[in-house]
Amino acid sequence: MIDALWTNLDYVGSVVLFCIGLYCVITKNNLIKKFIGINIMETAVFAFIVALGVVEGGDAPIMGSGATPPFTNPIPQALILTGIVVAVSTTSLALSLIIRIYRHCGTIEADELREMG
Repeated sequence: MIDALWTNLDYVGSVVLFCIGLYCVITKNNLIKKFIGINIMETAVFAFIVALGVVEGGDAPIMGSGATPPFTNPIPQALILTGIVVAVSTTSLALSLIIRIYRHCGTIEADELREMG
């Protein structure tokens, strides 16, 4: 059991990170803290997908005189770069919406906003 966890440490780390983010989303009332939890969950998914593309003993997929197979899979890394751009843009949009909510309602606590109706 411990050997399996140690062998798959990158996957385990991603799952633990995802659970930390989920805990923040579920338990926190502050909208900024909830969104930080969502960002932690995004980072965990990114790390998990990048870890899927790793090939044991693989080189970077750059052709040249010293390149020898096996190569790591470059597609997950390219997908994650796109995901990071999308995550940054959604973060900026969410933070701007939270600022608008604060200016309009005077609070960013979810339970107080729910009571306002």
